[in-house]
Amino acid sequence: MPTSAVPFSRPTAVLILACLACTFASNHIAARLAFDAGAGVLLAILFRSGLALLVLTTLLLVQRQRWRLPAGSAGWQLLLGLLIAAQSLCLYSAVARIPVALALLVANAFPILLALLTWLLGGPAPGRRTLLLMGVILFGLVLALNVPVLLSGAPVDGDWLLGVTLAFCGACAFAGALWITDHKLGAVPGALRSLLTMLVVFLATALIGAGGLMPDGLTQPASSSGWLALGALAVLYGSAFSLLFVLFPRLDMAHNTPVLNIEPVASLLLGWLILDQMLAGIQLLGGALVLTGIVLLSLRRS
Repeated sequence: MPTSAVPFSRPTAVLILACLACTFASNHIAARLAFDAGAGVLLAILFRSGLALLVLTTLLLVQRQRWRLPAGSAGWQLLLGLLIAAQSLCLYSAVARIPVALALLVANAFPILLALLTWLLGGPAPGRRTLLLMGVILFGLVLALNVPVLLSGAPVDGDWLLGVTLAFCGACAFAGALWITDHKLGAVPGALRSLLTMLVVFLATALIGAGGLMPDGLTQPASSSGWLALGALAVLYGSAFSLLFVLFPRLDMAHNTPVLNIEPVASLLLGWLILDQMLAGIQLLGGALVLTGIVLLSLRRS
């Protein structure tokens, strides 16, 4: 085994993944700061995907990897990129409307959707333990969304409802993207797949903006702090994505992937410290149930 492929020790791998999860969470906090300063969602996605695309292109050129897709995979690769573009648009739009931690909790329901999608498309049916964990996640989401209070007759804010819906749509798009990656693009090298995905995200976002489909999507920040936040979200996402890609062979992801699920926890702490966003006690309990169920599902897949 080449030296570069020797796995990190378990504590080192866990520490690296925890730092990456916190960096991804910080990207969403920076996005909310940019949106609060007047930045458009499409502009934020262009910044993020543009820098990631530049980094991935550099990596492929340095590694001298082939740029040719296997026969029959081009259509699926295009669909993958469009789904990730939809997921980015939905999640950032949700982050602009509701607390960051809540948006990420709803978006992290994708393991349930992936299991159901796999079953509907001919895969194995979820077992009893999986169904039980799905129930725990759904119950946690009910608490995290404060549904009991809403059912008692409390007024529902339109932006809150739209934000939750967008976060769920993002989870649906991400589940579809994962299914395509697992079942249709296994023969495509990871570097090339990632680069082409970011290329489609960038181009799709640019076309939406140029077509005027989101009138405020390309709005520029009204302050220098907004521009700094845009730059920060691009750097945070680009660095975390690139490091995860480069270090992937050494992180033993089959066993350590659940560590990445601390992202909503990190976003909760950062949202409280930086954005003064705080969830109620029942919502925190629900979030804990959601994360517990997701981690257990991830361990079962491993």
